[in-house]
Formats: sequence, structure tokens, C-alpha cells
Amino acid sequence: MLKLDDISYSVEGRPLIEHASAVIPTGHKVGLVGRNGSGKTTLFRLIRGELTLETGRITLPARARIGGVAQEVPGSEVSLIDTVLAADTERAGLLAEAETATDPARISEVQTRLADIDAWSAEARAATILRGLGFTSAEQAMPCSAFSGGWRMRVALAAVLFSAPDLLLLDEPTNYLDLEGALWLETYLARYPHTVLVISHDRGLLNRAVGAILHLEHRKLTLWQGPYDQFARQRAEQRAVLEAQAKKQALRRAHLQSFVDRFKAKATKAKQAQSRVKMLEKMETITLPEDAARKAFTFPEPEEMPPPIIQMENTAVGYDGHAVLKRLSLRIDQDDRIALLGRNGEGKSTLSKLLANRLPAMEGQLRRSGKLRIGYFAQHQLDELEPDETPLQHLRRARPDETPAKLRARLAGFGLMADQAETEVARLSGGQKARLSLLLATLDAPHMLILDEPTNHLDMESREGLVEALTAYSGAVILVSHDMHLLSLVADRLWLVKDGSVTPFEEDLEAYRRLLLSPASKAEDKAGTGAGTGAGNGAKPAPKPRRASRDELQAARSELRKCEGRLEKLNEMRDRLAKKLADPALYEPARVGEAETWQKKYAEVMNGLDRAETLWVAAQERLDALEA
Repeated sequence: MLKLDDISYSVEGRPLIEHASAVIPTGHKVGLVGRNGSGKTTLFRLIRGELTLETGRITLPARARIGGVAQEVPGSEVSLIDTVLAADTERAGLLAEAETATDPARISEVQTRLADIDAWSAEARAATILRGLGFTSAEQAMPCSAFSGGWRMRVALAAVLFSAPDLLLLDEPTNYLDLEGALWLETYLARYPHTVLVISHDRGLLNRAVGAILHLEHRKLTLWQGPYDQFARQRAEQRAVLEAQAKKQALRRAHLQSFVDRFKAKATKAKQAQSRVKMLEKMETITLPEDAARKAFTFPEPEEMPPPIIQMENTAVGYDGHAVLKRLSLRIDQDDRIALLGRNGEGKSTLSKLLANRLPAMEGQLRRSGKLRIGYFAQHQLDELEPDETPLQHLRRARPDETPAKLRARLAGFGLMADQAETEVARLSGGQKARLSLLLATLDAPHMLILDEPTNHLDMESREGLVEALTAYSGAVILVSHDMHLLSLVADRLWLVKDGSVTPFEEDLEAYRRLLLSPASKAEDKAGTGAGTGAGNGAKPAPKPRRASRDELQAARSELRKCEGRLEKLNEMRDRLAKKLADPALYEPARVGEAETWQKKYAEVMNGLDRAETLWVAAQERLDALEA
């Protein structure tokens, strides 16, 4: 159990957290949300003991281990797998001692403990984590120095997951992951055996990997049960109720004030007027929760061009004479919204660079409209900004003939107001740098916008603003992103980059998510569907599958409904128990036994929920197979 009791902390005299309290029961998965700059990362540092509280205290179970990704692993010659294995310091120490111990009793203790911590399966577990985060078996044997900073951040994440701390603190863990890695992490965190507190603006992760939201607002902490969408819905409902109450209160105030104004000068009514003045003074103003300001983006509108704006025929592209993608026959029109899907290393970024005219075609034909303007945004471009220059100076260099007022208006259109316009880039937040890069990429009103992970470092409100801007934008959009919420709202076409080619993916994003999370063999089977089974290839045609009977379908649907009902009941039980366990009064010394009883019940419900989910998945797969 993590208990935050009446904690306060200020930075340079500005209160970030003020007399805030919250209780997170053991084993819970919680998303920490709040506006940029509200103090989320500072709260993590307070929990780790890196900063000193001004008031209150933070309590954890005795000997509880806290883990998090502080920085990337160094570029050493140690292999990735050995780097991850070394994160379990107890195992490493015991193995070293086993090599030198001579006392029989101590040798027995060491071997028993190694068995207890499942030390002999450690390499397999570490390899599974690295594979989930995008590293092949061959890459796992390579030294850390062979990988860039972003990839070494993944190694650092793998190391902390492997060490399995009692309290896992993750600050924007998906920022360095692709879609495949982000989906794998969601599943891993949902099944993680200990407590998790994660700062994230990824709606998918906050909806699927956590069971509660810890909201930091107005320097206070509030724990909401349920995933992010439920939190957002409850907040909207709360605001609607408070708006109605505030409206009634305003009418009541106006009525009382009117009476006071009319009769305060009349001796016969003075007493009643004074009574109403006191009522006004005692009336507490109903404060509405602030709606987070949606930070808009303003993309300039390009002129319309005749289709297609890009046409490829048997095109190949790659590096140093080696083709990464071949036989590309693709067409892009100005009204296209295309998401590029595919596992890491398959060539999504290579295709993006080809479309952006940053890589030449090696063979075949690639025709672009003569006056085509292309805007290109990739994460590495944030590093290409001049750290000692301001956003205004960046823009002045790109538009030397425009007035300062016009340049400031452009910056404001991307949420960079007067203060940020004159601030050196080195002192800007990651989100502000991303906004500046997006502004520079769209400065020429491009007919096609290529965005490679545009939401990294953007907060929730900025992501929603980007969705609105892309929806209104009249040019073509090519998207590479791990943010499925963004992809689902913007993209209307999906291209799968796989095995050196690019083909339309005819199903939806949810089908692609299931494909990625299925076992590797099943994923390969699905990905290869339709790959040449015609009569002309000499292969024996597969026998036509038997259609399921009506009774079989009804039985399968009935079983699925039962599983769904069981899941719904267990989820309700979990929410009720979680609410009870989040009550600080339960942990008073006089109620220790009661708290343990409820925690055991919660653990039983979570085990039952795991079994129920397994049965539900099996029932859904049976029905899908019968309906196929």
C-alpha cells in the first residue's frame, strides 16, 4: 500500500502540491494524470525520496522496492540481455556467491533462494521482455553501444520491468515505443503482479492497463476508480451537476441581493435585510472543475491539386544499394488519410522518407505533382532545433520578410504564446518543442503532411487539438504513431508495411491490435491471408469449411453472454472493493485485521477476474471461428 498523507511541496515559492492525500492499495494499477507542469514528475521524485516534503509523509510497506526508468542505459559493450539480467541485483549477487561459497549450509541457502526467485528462468523472462519491446534475438546479443538513445531507453525500460519492483513508477513509458511495443506494454502492465503508478497521455494505455486514475489538479490528489474514459465521463457528469447547482445558487444570490438592495434603507425591513446579508456571506460559492483548455493547432490550407499527388509503379527504396521496400505500386490523393502499420524495422520510416523526398527511389517510377509541397515531422527533428535560439528566431529565419506581429500570430496558432516565443528552445518543454517543429513543418501550407510519432511529449488536451486540426486539414495525411486513439480518429486507410512490401490492410485497427497480440504463428497466418491460393499456382485447394449450424451458433452466443455477465459482475465487485480499500480510515491501527481481510477478498476477485477473462476470450474465439 502506498499512502500519501497531507503532503505539500513547492518549487521556488510556487506550491505544486498542497495538503494532498491518497491511498493506493497494494497491487493496484493507477494512471497519474494532470496538466503539463502540474507536478506529476515531482510527485514521483517525492515518492522515491529524491525531494523533501514540506508537510505530511509518504508511507510504503517495509522493505518495499521502488523502480522506475530514470535515464537510458549507458552505451557500454555489455549485451542487451546481460544488461537486463544485471537489473536483478539479488540474483546477480547470489549467482556470484554460488561460485565462491564453500560453507555447505550457505551453499544450501543460496541454492534455495535462487530456486525461490526462479533464477534459472531469468534469461528466458528477460528475452521475452526485450522481444516485446522490439528487440530480435540477434539484437539482444549485441552491445548497448550499437543502439541509439531512444533504443537504449527501451533497454532501460526492459531492465526495470525485469527487476519487478514492488512499486513500479513509469513516466510516459510509450514515448520511445512504436505501436507494437506500446500494445505489448499495455498487456504486460495489466498483468504485472505488483503496484504500478504510470504517468501517461496515451488513452489506450490508460484505458486498458490501469484500473484507476489519480488526478492531480489544483494542487490536490483525487483517486477515481475505473479507466480513463470512465474518469473523463464521471468528470463531465460532475461538472454538469455542479453547473446546475451553480445556476440555482446564482438565482438564489440574485434574489437575496435584490431584497437587500430594496429594503436595507427601510427601518421596518432592516432586520430582514441584515439576515439576508449574513446568508449571502455564509453561502459557499460552488466552484466548477476547470475544463482543460484544448490547445489548438492552426494548419494553413493548401490549394487543391488534381489527383493523384503521388503515383508509384514498381518502386524500390533503401540504403546503400540495399532495397528495404520493393515493388511498390501505390497512389496518394490529396484527401487521403493513411496510417502506416507494421512491426519495428519493417520500413515505415523508410517509406515516410521516400514520400517526403528525403530518400530517392532506387528503381521503378515515382511521379509527384509538379508543385507538390510536403511537410515532414519526425521525432529526431526536435534535436535539430537550435537550443540557444527562441521560437521567434527560428520563425524569423524561415520567414525573414514577415513582420514580428505576423510571426507571433503564427506561434500563437500553435499554442506558443508570448512567454514561450521569447524563451530559448533549450528551456522549452518537450511538448512546446514538438509544437514548434510542427509549425515549421506546416509553414508552407503543404499538400501532404507526413507525421512520424507526432504525439510524443504532447499532453492529452494537445493530442485532442491535433486530432481536430488534422480532421479539418484539407491536405493528405500520412501517419506513423503508437497512439491508437489518434489513428482511429484521423486515418481512413491503413497500409501494412511488411516483408519488404506495402499493401492495404482491409480490416480495422482493433483487428490489427488483436493480430499483434496473438501468438507469433497465428499472427503470421493472419498476415499472410490471401497470399496466392488460386487454381493457377498448382496447389491443392483447401477443403471448404463446414458451416456452423444454427444451434451451434446459438450455444456459442449464449456461452459468450454468460461470460460477459460474469465479467461484468466481477468488475463491479472489484470496483466496490477498490473503493473500500482506497478509504484511508480502513488503515487506522485499530482496523488492521479488517484491512487484511478486504485485501484478501480483493486478491480473490482479481484471480477470479483473470480466469473469467480467459474464459471470455475462449468463448469469443469459438464464436468467431463458427461465424467465419
